[in-house]
Amino acid sequence: MVSTVMEGVAQQPRYRVKRVYDAPDAADGRRVLVDRLWPRGVSKQAAGIDEWAKDVTPSNDLRKWYHADPRTRRAEFERKYRIELGDDEHQQGLARLRREAAEGPLTLVTATKEPEYSHVPVLLEELRETPKADRR
Repeated sequence: MVSTVMEGVAQQPRYRVKRVYDAPDAADGRRVLVDRLWPRGVSKQAAGIDEWAKDVTPSNDLRKWYHADPRTRRAEFERKYRIELGDDEHQQGLARLRREAAEGPLTLVTATKEPEYSHVPVLLEELRETPKADRR
């Protein structure tokens, strides 16, 4: 796990989750949109997004498949999304977000009505895990 050192005290990266429709605040730190599509009805200025991390989002096919029936497809969605997160592009994106979180708070921003039932919890778990290359 990546950690930072501040005044001699090691700290774990801090991740927050927020809906894009909630107002940005200073405690958010770096705000990263983690949705494949830009949120409807939200201007880039109002969203206060520092980065759009499409490279850590579920593929369009997986996103559409899950959206069709999220209640019964949750477990299979998580399994398939974790497989996608294992590819090189996703791993590079995860590594970048880990580095950014090591420098200060990182808020994952989503337009999802219920982030706890979206891809975001899986993404958070992956971000908090030791990178695959470091597991030895």
